[in-house]
Amino acid sequence: MEIGTIKKIEKMTVESYRVDYIRPGLAVLFMLMALAYGYISSIDTPNNIFLAIAVLFGAYMAMNIGANDVANNVGPAVGSKALTMGGAIAIAAIFETAGALIAGGDVVKTIKNGIISVSAFNGNTDSFIWAMMAALLAAALWLNFATIIKAPVSTTHSIVGGVMGAGIAAAGFHIVSWTTMLKIAASWITSPIMGAIIAALFLITIKKTIVFKEDKIKAALVWVPIFVSIMSWAFVTYLTLKGLKKIWPNVIDIFIFLPDSNEPTFMFGLTLGLMVAIVVYFILKKTIIKKVHNIENSKDGINKLFTVPLIFAAALLSFAHGANDVANAIGPLAAISDAVMTGGISSATGIPLWIMGVGAIGIALGLALYGPKLIRTVGSEITELDQIRAYSIAMAASITVIIASGLGLPVSSTHVAIGGIFGVGFLREYLDNTGAKNGVKQNEKNVLAEKDLIKKYVTQLNELEKKENKKKKDYRLIVRLYQIIKDESIVYREAKKQLKSSEKIRYVKRDILKKIVAAWLITVPAAALISALIYYALKGMLL
Repeated sequence: MEIGTIKKIEKMTVESYRVDYIRPGLAVLFMLMALAYGYISSIDTPNNIFLAIAVLFGAYMAMNIGANDVANNVGPAVGSKALTMGGAIAIAAIFETAGALIAGGDVVKTIKNGIISVSAFNGNTDSFIWAMMAALLAAALWLNFATIIKAPVSTTHSIVGGVMGAGIAAAGFHIVSWTTMLKIAASWITSPIMGAIIAALFLITIKKTIVFKEDKIKAALVWVPIFVSIMSWAFVTYLTLKGLKKIWPNVIDIFIFLPDSNEPTFMFGLTLGLMVAIVVYFILKKTIIKKVHNIENSKDGINKLFTVPLIFAAALLSFAHGANDVANAIGPLAAISDAVMTGGISSATGIPLWIMGVGAIGIALGLALYGPKLIRTVGSEITELDQIRAYSIAMAASITVIIASGLGLPVSSTHVAIGGIFGVGFLREYLDNTGAKNGVKQNEKNVLAEKDLIKKYVTQLNELEKKENKKKKDYRLIVRLYQIIKDESIVYREAKKQLKSSEKIRYVKRDILKKIVAAWLITVPAAALISALIYYALKGMLL
């Protein structure tokens, strides 16, 4: 038996090492293929070696986005067991790629959110190319480090820091739009707080309308269609505002009755979402009647009704992320490509399909190879999730972005999703601690009673020991009192232990909370510092 066990351990160890070798091997192969394609496709272009190296950096960046950023879209669904790890990776890879290629847009701002001024380069194309290469590599390195320490951070903030650091190194502090940077810094606070509040509100609403009811099935028949319809409304609006904005001119050319604007209007997104929500409500109202007969009247039974909506949520969030964030992440690569091909500098440029392909394939590959680590962190290591909690987080992710779009506030989808997870966890702590207050009070009474009792016995013992003419019965009583005090001390310690354990229930892991918040705060300055150092290194080697 022991020999068989040893052989099994050896076999598992060999397989583990094999996987550990395969992962970096596939990653390096993809980057080398991207490098080769970038070089060959521009072989007749001067300075094409810059483009080839930039494509290498872009491929590396894309894989790190897949390994880190995508976890926020599917992590809650995996943590709640609505999706398996393999299913989540497959769905995310397909819909991230589809979002990037279908709705990623033809044009991207090369300088994300206008954080630096292109004119400050004074037409120095080489300096601009080095700056964009430094920004791309710095953002990728920071994301790679964050993934290693299992901290989900913002891809957008990483690239913002990279562009800012390289821009300062190339042209000085005046190149940065500090007003824009202040708005981005504000989003570090607004994004997680909004996500936490909205997720907590949905969770407490579901608990009060369904979970806390004695007849949960009857309540589910009324409320689940409403909650899923609200989800449909939110996600259609979210996808319209985020997923269609870059291809909106093409959409209105086909559907001429739509509003003639540069991007979908907020009211159009809300209206379209409402129309879909109404249809979903009536369809779900009929189908849920058949489903409730097969589930038990418990929280676990109600959780099952949210499984399918969560799968759709994971897919739609991935599509929107692919459409919105991939182009932003490979913006510096598009800028380098344009600068190499034209010899000039542009603040906005077209993205060749092959560059978008590098981004889309890189994300899918990075997710498949290294995504599970962050998916597990997001899905189960911060706080325990079930389908209802994961649904609340998905709602927070979409509704926060919708509200922010309407108010013109910058938000980070990563910070919103993680904020939603913290919001759900802290709400559970609050509810359970509130419900446990009576138990705490009783434990406090027990501790005080035991303390008073021990004090009484100690006083009696001291008086007997001071007595001068002790009789036989006094000595017997002294011995008995020593034993009683010893026994009561054990009871007292146990009562104190129970009080301590009942004082505060914690469902959110504080060490992970501290690590993630610290990573968020230093993402922009860390990426900026790394980018500046890389820029100086490139400049020193190439001049």
